[in-house]
Amino acid sequence: MSKKASELKRPKKQFDIYSPPYFGGKWLGSTMADDPAKVVGRVLKTSLYAITEDFTKQYILLDFKVVDVKDSVCNTIFYGHQYGREYLRSLVKRGTNKIEYIFDVTTLDGFVLRVYPTVFTSSHTSSSKRKAVRSLMMKVVGETASKLTHDQLAQEMVLGKTASDIYNEVKKIVLPRHVGVVKSKVIKIGTLQHLTTAQTA
Repeated sequence: MSKKASELKRPKKQFDIYSPPYFGGKWLGSTMADDPAKVVGRVLKTSLYAITEDFTKQYILLDFKVVDVKDSVCNTIFYGHQYGREYLRSLVKRGTNKIEYIFDVTTLDGFVLRVYPTVFTSSHTSSSKRKAVRSLMMKVVGETASKLTHDQLAQEMVLGKTASDIYNEVKKIVLPRHVGVVKSKVIKIGTLQHLTTAQTA
């Protein structure tokens, strides 16, 4: 007689998941699976605070996707980020404008990301100025993405460089109270660089 399906199951083992080297190669957690192939594709969420230990960055939430498994170590790529809901709500003030724009950009290594740059103004802004701000946001982020790899763009968006670049342009039109890329997500994975687990270096 053939064995029951339950008796044919392989024992599960633990796989440790790490952030990519460009986000510190930090241990993010572990998962159980009976086959390494079943771990690939899993997405783990964490905060920027857990990566940088900077308490002021706890409102930024990160997604990392497992793309490679070596032995019991899972290598990941940046897969997106977003502002925490409460923090985002705190930025909305009466008598001001939230100018947002959602569009896709392509990086130097072929990744396509959907980005959500947003400008929170200090006062009410005319529709023509809001339109001009949206055009500038698209120009700044689009040009930046085309010159950077996915890894580099991820760092600049999450750590504030992209927001700073947007601020410097839109301040010529409106006075921003806060500028940020409040959300991003990878919608197409491009060319993966040689994967190196930072904690083993």
